[in-house]
Amino acid sequence: MSIQTAHGVQPRRPWGLAPWLLVGMGALFFASYNLANWATSRRADVPFFYFGWETHIPFVPWSIVPYWSIDLLYGLSFFLCSTRPELLTHVKRLLMAQLVSVACFLAFPLRFAFERPAAQGLPGQLFELLGGFDRPFNQAPSLHISLLVILWVAYAAHVRGAWRWLLHGWFALIGVSVLTTYQHHFIDVPTGWLLGWLCVFAWPMEKTPAPAQPDPRARRLAWRYAWGAAALLLLALAALRVSVSWGLLLAWAALALACVTAIYWRGTAQGFQKRADGRMPMATYWTLAPYLIGAWINSRAWTRGRPPASLLAAGVWVGRWPSAAQARRLGVEAMVDLCAELPRRARVTHYRCVPVLDLTVPAPAQLREAVRALSGFQRAGYPVLVCCALGYSRSALVAAAWLARQENLRDAQQALQRLRACHPQVTLGPDSMAALKIFIAQDEPYNGHAESGQ
Repeated sequence: MSIQTAHGVQPRRPWGLAPWLLVGMGALFFASYNLANWATSRRADVPFFYFGWETHIPFVPWSIVPYWSIDLLYGLSFFLCSTRPELLTHVKRLLMAQLVSVACFLAFPLRFAFERPAAQGLPGQLFELLGGFDRPFNQAPSLHISLLVILWVAYAAHVRGAWRWLLHGWFALIGVSVLTTYQHHFIDVPTGWLLGWLCVFAWPMEKTPAPAQPDPRARRLAWRYAWGAAALLLLALAALRVSVSWGLLLAWAALALACVTAIYWRGTAQGFQKRADGRMPMATYWTLAPYLIGAWINSRAWTRGRPPASLLAAGVWVGRWPSAAQARRLGVEAMVDLCAELPRRARVTHYRCVPVLDLTVPAPAQLREAVRALSGFQRAGYPVLVCCALGYSRSALVAAAWLARQENLRDAQQALQRLRACHPQVTLGPDSMAALKIFIAQDEPYNGHAESGQ
């Protein structure tokens, strides 16, 4: 059902579906949570883990109020969603958090080790009510924190102005309350936090269809990332015996590589969820942080001691993914960004993002789009940089195609030689050269007509 407005057709809120999903998710929550509690309580010796400094965390009785408030926020969130797709995506995130958490509670049970002091008044009554169904098990990852992240994202999408700051403050209190109510140890918080962001990352609001024919190069790279994820996971398990902190960091890196494996296996650069303005959502930053840091280090390591960009023609540069300071030093006002795996840092007036997976070749449509954008910016008089992580392959292919069009070069090898005269570091493999040949064969010779890069 839809409503006709002055601005077009506005989808009707899914009021009828929301209560049914809420009832179903509520039943699943209590059934699975209590099952995990019951199963763990039957074990003879359930381990615990906490850092020594946690003994200094104060018990704050009134913090049970924000702790309990997540239940109300959970229920209301089903009626917050504006559209049916948004509601279904929200439920998928909650469902994933529930299932993964319960699986961890059953496979790796932990218990809370401290004795909770007595509380009086309303806090005491709330603690007594909580104790009626909660037990000191089901610790890591904290389901409370995972749901907090998912709900925080959901509410933040619908709140503006001063209410947004109030929202952030209250959700932060909920996060702290898991420690000050003596419900969780610290280790449960970052693991729950990461699981929450993984759920948001796995179920984005904007769906990206997979290509009809997955790129074989991307599939081969997916296997490499899969082996890397497996190796890191084994290292994480080994490190847990020495240091829990290092074990969890390595496990985070393994998770990030597993996500990158899925992106490459699917074969779409949109899996990184890089937006048209070059930014990435918070879910990408948190879930893929170890990989993003590694990609940045790789970008700088391979280009160390070399100019960050090379001048192709007056006002046209090709090079690596730039920092804000590097873009200012080059004096560029526009950028054509081929990098899918790194967010935009440079603040330029004009920007076009054509994300391509690293170590793969732009599709013909992507190559044409990037060349059009580069041509448009250049003809409009904006100093422009075409870039990727290193500036050696994806952006170099676009630069070669642009030179072929600009200078009416009808031979791919000639275009490559022209590019290498300005940018010696370029490495275009057979697949890139084949794509360049196709572009030249299908491209109309340059005739001076303006093309917009906006």
